[in-house]
Amino acid sequence: MAAPLVLVVLVAVTVRAALYRSSLAAFISERVEVASPLNAWKRVVEGLALLDLGISPYSGAVFHETPLIIYLFHFVIEYAELVFMITDVLTAIALYLAIQDFNKVVFKKQKLLIELDKYAPDVAELIRTPMEMHYIPLRVALVYLLNPYTVMSCVAKSTCAINNTVLAFFILATIKGSALLSAVFLALATYQSLYPLTLFAPALLYLLQRQFIPIKLKSKSFWLYTMQYAALYLCSLVVIICLSFFLLNSWDFIPSVYGFILSVPDLTPNIGLFWYFFAEMFEHFSLFFVCVFQINVFFYTIPLAIKLKEHPVFFMFVQLAIISIFKSYPTVGDIALYMAFLPVWSHLYRFLRNIFILSCVLIACSFLFPVLWHLWIYAGSANSNFYYAITLTFNIGQILLISDYFYAFLRREYYLTHGLHLTRQDGTEAMLVLK
Repeated sequence: MAAPLVLVVLVAVTVRAALYRSSLAAFISERVEVASPLNAWKRVVEGLALLDLGISPYSGAVFHETPLIIYLFHFVIEYAELVFMITDVLTAIALYLAIQDFNKVVFKKQKLLIELDKYAPDVAELIRTPMEMHYIPLRVALVYLLNPYTVMSCVAKSTCAINNTVLAFFILATIKGSALLSAVFLALATYQSLYPLTLFAPALLYLLQRQFIPIKLKSKSFWLYTMQYAALYLCSLVVIICLSFFLLNSWDFIPSVYGFILSVPDLTPNIGLFWYFFAEMFEHFSLFFVCVFQINVFFYTIPLAIKLKEHPVFFMFVQLAIISIFKSYPTVGDIALYMAFLPVWSHLYRFLRNIFILSCVLIACSFLFPVLWHLWIYAGSANSNFYYAITLTFNIGQILLISDYFYAFLRREYYLTHGLHLTRQDGTEAMLVLK
C-alpha cells in the first residue's frame, strides 16, 4: 500500500506546485470561499510586518491568527509554499494511518459480534470483508489530497490547512489509543479555532472503549478516566496559552482571536451562515442572535453522544461536519477534512437516499459561488441576496448530506441486529422509518 500512497502524494504535490507557479494562485487566494478574515494569508503577512516593526500584531483589527502561527511563519516565511504542501501531506498520512488502525478495530469487533451471535442470520451481505476494507485508507488519503477544496486552500496558503493537520493528528492519536497525545492535539486544535472543543466527547468515548471501561454514569472507573483525560486536555491548553503569553508578553491575542470568533464583528461575505444575517440585523438584537447561532455548534454534542456512544468515530465525523457548517468563518478547507471520511462509510451507500441529488447540489453551488460573486461585485447585475441564496443552498446541501449518512448508519445498525427482512405482527412486510 505504500507505493500507491507515495504516488498519490507525488501527484498532489505536483498539482500544488504547478498551481503555485500559475496565474491562478493570486485569484484563488482572494476568493472568499477559500480564505476568511481568520485564516487569510495576506492577514498573516500583515501581522508579520507589524511584528517585525516591534508592534503587536493584535494592535489593529486585521490579524486574528494565534501567536504560535505567526511565530512559526516568522521563521519559515520564505518557505511558506513548502510548509503548506508538507502540512497537506502530513494530514493525508495521518488520516491514512488512523483509518488503517480503525479498520482493524472494526473488523475485530465485527468478528467478535458474529461469534457471539449478536447479528441476525440474514445479514451476511451487510458484513464487511477485509478485501472491501483494504483500500479505504488509500481512498481517504486520495480524497483529501486531490479534493479541489483542499488544493485551493493549500494554493491560497490558508492557515485552515494547518488546523486540519492538527485535527488529523488528534484523530490519529485518539484511534491509536494515546490519551496524552490525543489531549495535546485536541488542546492545540481548540487553541487554533475554539470549535474543536466539541470533539472532546467522541475522543473520550473512543478512548473509554479502548480501555474497556463501561460508559455508565454510576461507574467509578468511567469518572476517573474522564477526569484524567479532561485534566490532560486542560493542562495542555493552559500550557499552550501561557506559551503564547510569553511569546507576546501580552494577553491581547485572546480578544483578537477568540473574541473575534465568538462575536463575529467582521461581516465579510463567506460560505457561512452568519455574515448576511447580521449585516441586516439591528445592532441591539445582535448579541442575542450571535449566542443563538454559536450555540448551534455545541448544541448537538450531547444528544449525538447519547445516540452514538457505541460509535465514537462516526460521532467524530458528524461533529467535524457540524463545525464546518455552523462555525462563524468557515472555508472550503474545513469541508475538505470531513469529506475525506466519506470513503470510510462506503458500506452505507446502499442505504443513502439522496446522495446523487445532494452531490449535484454541492458541485453546482461550488461552480456558482464565483459566478454570483462576479455578478454582484463586478458586473453589478446582482446583489448580496443572490450570493447568500447560493450559500444557504450549499449549507442546506451539507446538512442533508450528513443527515442522509446519519440515517443510513442507524438503518444499517438496526438491520444488523433485527434482520434485513422486517415484518409486522400480521406477517406483512414492514418499512423502517427513522423518527
